[in-house]
Amino acid sequence: MAKAFLVGSGIASLSAAALLIREAGFSGEDIVVLEEQDREGGSLDAAGSPETGYTMRGGRMFELHFECTYDLLSSIPSLDDPTKSVTEDTFAFHDDFAWNDHARLVDADGKVLDAHSMTFSERDRLELVTAVATPEHLLDGKRISDLFHEEFFRTNFWAMWCTTFAFEPWHSAIEFRRYLNRFVHLFKTFDSMSGIYRTKFNQYDSIVRPLLKWLTEQGVTLRLGTKVTDLRLAEGDALTVEAISVERGGRTEEITLAPDDLVMVTNGSMTANSTLGSTDSAPVLDTTTPSGAWDLWETLVAKRPGLGDPSVFDSSVDDSTWESFTVTTKDPSFFGLMEKFSGSEAGKGGLITFKTSSWLLTIVLNHQPHFRDQPEDTFVWWGYALFPDKEGDFVKKKMRDCTGREILDEVLHHLPFAEEQRGGILDGSIVIPALMPYITSQFLVRKGGDRPQVVPEGSTNLAFIGQYAEVPDDVVFTVEYSVRTAWTAVAGLLGRGKQPPPVYKGQHDPKVLVEALQTLHRR
Repeated sequence: MAKAFLVGSGIASLSAAALLIREAGFSGEDIVVLEEQDREGGSLDAAGSPETGYTMRGGRMFELHFECTYDLLSSIPSLDDPTKSVTEDTFAFHDDFAWNDHARLVDADGKVLDAHSMTFSERDRLELVTAVATPEHLLDGKRISDLFHEEFFRTNFWAMWCTTFAFEPWHSAIEFRRYLNRFVHLFKTFDSMSGIYRTKFNQYDSIVRPLLKWLTEQGVTLRLGTKVTDLRLAEGDALTVEAISVERGGRTEEITLAPDDLVMVTNGSMTANSTLGSTDSAPVLDTTTPSGAWDLWETLVAKRPGLGDPSVFDSSVDDSTWESFTVTTKDPSFFGLMEKFSGSEAGKGGLITFKTSSWLLTIVLNHQPHFRDQPEDTFVWWGYALFPDKEGDFVKKKMRDCTGREILDEVLHHLPFAEEQRGGILDGSIVIPALMPYITSQFLVRKGGDRPQVVPEGSTNLAFIGQYAEVPDDVVFTVEYSVRTAWTAVAGLLGRGKQPPPVYKGQHDPKVLVEALQTLHRR
């Protein structure tokens, strides 16, 4: 019986394991997941306690047309009610706690802006429509800033777009165009964020944990602390993996493959080399120890042409770094003040961006509890900034050099709270910053071929999955992209089972287009 070896345990690999069982008839006992870290889940991480503080490097947003994700998770039982699926859980939560943002943008005086207006000029609209209509191959090597004049980046639209999806002006015009097309149906509700879906808890608790439970019940093997260092390729024109080299517990070994065995590799990692700070210490950026995900991809590319170019994504840390922070407190006063300020109860308000912040800060009050084991008397919220290398407006330091307390102090000074209120919140909070050098590396300027095909030409048993494999039309930095690559890999390598659902293309729907154009003309 054929076996499948999955390199990495992020959502792409876990999805591939589930799809191998569901779509290709694999026994779970014939699937092995090889993970370098000591915990599963990859970038969908969340951990901590009320005493030490909770932490999550990010939070993923969903929307109605994540067809692959919802199809997959419809097969996975909920941890809360095994008679329901994770997809049903997610939709039910959206029905009860849909976002309706009343304070999407905040100005320099701490006042809520009218984000219903995109504040576009005619030139902005023309340039945006041109960007959408330009064929992708004509955008090779271009930045977003190559398509727009400087004033575009001061519009309400850009402030909301870049902080919803984490785009920077120097990022790839190709990726920006894909996002515009992929999410054109969200334009009309972009200020309220009502088209965005969230999971009940953080994504580790809501997605990874039930998926892991189901996979282990099927007999899937997960080997933690196992770094894949190389794939031995057969000689000849065909791309065939004969063996997998791994390091585990200070020892090296080689896993020899049978002719029908499969290998799926998560090439690259957007959360590689992440470091955490604390309330009283700043995180320290360190990329001197490369991650296995990047190392393995570079090793394979050196052996074989046509497998992409990892240097496009992992060699420009200044262009791909940003910082997030997670705040834990037993004092409910911040939540009370923010609910009054924003006009939304926690969990229903969406993102709040301080538009003139030099760090470009964004925060969100999650529905509580946000961690499955979080006590009732504990509150957790999250934020991030796109410009951690800039000096703060109030704390006169670069964000990346700030302690958690200093970051929280900067946030609080952007809000119209009294000094004694700010002091109480500061003293009662645990703040854990996370500095991530590759977090937007998948958005860096690229050209066709820089990401390998999911199933490269000539491959007999090797596929690439995750954010750095190429899927036409769909958008990276989403759970949906990882699941789609996994499904594409399973269908492509085995030639059986369902094909992944097509990418939703709202730009071909006249009603969606009319609504989007009306949004662009809001004043």
